[in-house]
Amino acid sequence: RYNQIVDLWTSATERVGEAMMEELKNDERDGRPYLNPIYLMATSGARGSVQQVRQLAGMRGLMAKPSGKIIETPIKANFREGLRVLEYFSSTHGARKGLADTALKTADSGYLTRKLADVAQNVVITLRDCGTLRGITKSALKKGDQIDIPLWRSIRGRVARDRIVDIITDEVIVDENEMITLEKARRIEEFLGPDAKVRVRSPLTCEAPLGICAMCYGMDLSTGKMVEDGLAVGIIAAQSIGEPGTQLTMRTFHIGGTASRAIEESDIKASSAGTVKYVDLEVVENKEGDRVAISRSGEIVVLDAKGRELDRYKVPVGAVVLVEDGQKIKKRQRLCRWDAHAISILAEKAGVVAYEDIVEGHTMRQDKDPRTGRVRKVIIEHKGDLHPQVILKDKASGEIIAYYPIPERSILMVDEGDEVAVGTLIAKTPREVTGTQDITGGLPRVTELFEVRKPKNPAVLAEIDGVVHMGEKKKGKRVIVIKNESGMEVEHLIPRGKHILVAKGDYVQSGQPLVAGPAVPHDILRISGEERTQRYLIEEVQKVYRSQNVTIDDKHIEIIVAQMMRRVKIDNPGDTSFLPGDVKEKHEYKKENERVVAKGGKPATAKPMLLGITKASLFSESFISAASFQETTKVLTRAALAGEVDRLRGLKENVILGHRIPAGTGFGGYLSRPLAVATAEEEAAAERLQA
Repeated sequence: RYNQIVDLWTSATERVGEAMMEELKNDERDGRPYLNPIYLMATSGARGSVQQVRQLAGMRGLMAKPSGKIIETPIKANFREGLRVLEYFSSTHGARKGLADTALKTADSGYLTRKLADVAQNVVITLRDCGTLRGITKSALKKGDQIDIPLWRSIRGRVARDRIVDIITDEVIVDENEMITLEKARRIEEFLGPDAKVRVRSPLTCEAPLGICAMCYGMDLSTGKMVEDGLAVGIIAAQSIGEPGTQLTMRTFHIGGTASRAIEESDIKASSAGTVKYVDLEVVENKEGDRVAISRSGEIVVLDAKGRELDRYKVPVGAVVLVEDGQKIKKRQRLCRWDAHAISILAEKAGVVAYEDIVEGHTMRQDKDPRTGRVRKVIIEHKGDLHPQVILKDKASGEIIAYYPIPERSILMVDEGDEVAVGTLIAKTPREVTGTQDITGGLPRVTELFEVRKPKNPAVLAEIDGVVHMGEKKKGKRVIVIKNESGMEVEHLIPRGKHILVAKGDYVQSGQPLVAGPAVPHDILRISGEERTQRYLIEEVQKVYRSQNVTIDDKHIEIIVAQMMRRVKIDNPGDTSFLPGDVKEKHEYKKENERVVAKGGKPATAKPMLLGITKASLFSESFISAASFQETTKVLTRAALAGEVDRLRGLKENVILGHRIPAGTGFGGYLSRPLAVATAEEEAAAERLQA
């Protein structure tokens, strides 16, 4: 109920805001259309935002308590009408929190910038081309079914990995290792279509032993030309990510604590006209006569007249499907709808309900709804080995035909002994009550990602491809067993009360989440490898910044992520000089292996490591740089015991010692370059002077 109220008020506030902006847009003076200055300022982004104008002239909307929870009664007045005492009070609530937060978070943001600058300080453009054959794949970024960031924007300023040729005219649009300029990027998108994937070079795959090469970096974003040698791109990346951190911080403060939350999606509309085709989609008719989806991997595909696929939409379990298989549909027609506030658990077979481990007072409580007088059964948090589940038995034989584990906070919709048909709602779980996405979405999330901390309530990922089986319970946890074709079995322990996303008999791929929640980057690295992990980190960091309308070029984040993944841990040293458990830089590891293999020895094996930025800085090649960052005594002791030598290759160690920094005009390649050739007379004059 709370969620629905908040949603209704949010959409009402938005509608008031839209009506107000519409009115400002169609402003008239003396019977002529008039460009309203306030409308201009808010929409052009010069000053103020639509949200602020809405608070002045529309309605103030919902406010948040200091805890981040949203107060149910909104402020209907705006600042021009003035607030009543009660409204003023709940208004103060939010505004005070905004100011306190700003003061606290400026410090966090500065600290993040410092950590980033420290981890990337020695990343300088050291050579033109490292000669790597690897690259990463870029494509347009979608938000729902709309394109959020088009392809041309994600590939401009990069260096193409493969040659792209116009098939019709045989003209080369962009050659291998050529920079993609703005117009080339647009042509590539026109030619390959908006959904194409383009391979480009990236700092993530650069193989330069020190710093990165110009080809893998691409365009210098400040000049629009290819990057020059000696540019300190690491520092630029750190500042580009850290600077908006202060904006992420100040955001709550301007809106004065008004709660804003995304209105949940609750239906799918077709983005193009065509013919509907069901893929793995099973629907059954329930008591109300609605056609309900009961398959977990069901999709609706829209085909054009020639049977080519235009769009593909995932249909959630429990959604009411509004179109038939083979039906012709119009653009923007609704395909299915579902309850955005609850996750449904449906009966996939017909049978008789039995409860297991559902004990009143232990795992369940009965709530009476004061308005209707109906009693609701709610599953509560509990200790011990009880796992509440609903069992379906065959009516005739009494055999068990299905198990449905019921997560905590779910509301049971069936009673013991009820007969249920296919598609009957057994229970519904309220989706997480979202508070205001305060900056906690913001800065702390970015820090959490860059520090690779384990998030709260993480997802459990499937370790192997295979079919899901439910195992016995262990130590108060549920067990999901995945078996693959070759008969290998892997057990996954699921904490109690979690909403399980897979059902018995589902086929899952490795790395697929089994329960809802944020993924742990280390798990992704272990299961799906480096590329997947890098993509995950970059996408997640970008999500935070995009939600605040801050655009950061991917390559800045890529540089930082590349620094986090520079090292490997030696498993088996073979004939190399490494020790088991050593942490080595990738290029060092590669060089040593090449040396050993050339002599006919056995190379070492190693696992890739993912280090948080603080840890990566402390592991840096230079102990002077690490000591000036954090934990000085520890770093210096370790360096002294290991007898380390500091080669002074980074910027920081040179600044500390008062040397010229190896970047910009102090970059090695520029120092040895003769400015002009001396003539014979000048040489003779110089010799005379020396004599």
